[in-house]
Amino acid sequence: MGAQVRIEPWAEGDLELLRRANAPAMMRHLGGPETEEQLLVRHERYLASGSEGGGMFSIVLLPEGVPAGSIGYWEKSWRGGTVYETGWGVLPEFQGLGVAAAAGEAVIARAAAEKGPRFLHAFPKVDNHPSNAICRKLGFTLVEECDFEYPPGHPIRCNDWRLELYVP
Repeated sequence: MGAQVRIEPWAEGDLELLRRANAPAMMRHLGGPETEEQLLVRHERYLASGSEGGGMFSIVLLPEGVPAGSIGYWEKSWRGGTVYETGWGVLPEFQGLGVAAAAGEAVIARAAAEKGPRFLHAFPKVDNHPSNAICRKLGFTLVEECDFEYPPGHPIRCNDWRLELYVP
């Protein structure tokens, strides 16, 4: 898939990465940039997420060792069951190089190894063509279009992509 990456559990020093990712171009599918206060709350939530059942990770481009974005997965109640949900963001200067797909492969392997929820879902906006293409590239199956609120109070139309992590 191209890029070589490593995913590392979210750390205190990743706040600057979160600030860099808060640019209008990166946040246009997620309700727009957040305030500094909202970023600090998000950073604390990411720091607390690193246990079984998912977590947030920085994406480190190899061999340079530079932060290229973030990716995570977490448990979500969905359609009467529990699934994992995943989401990612790659800084503009690293987009189009296969970084998100390589990080997605790492998250899929990690989530599958946990033997938690059987399915991993991604919910990119219908018009977020790059993220939808990454879902296809990673082997997700398009289930349906669905309505979400993200951020809360902001209705959006998403694709529900699903990947089976393991066969029970």
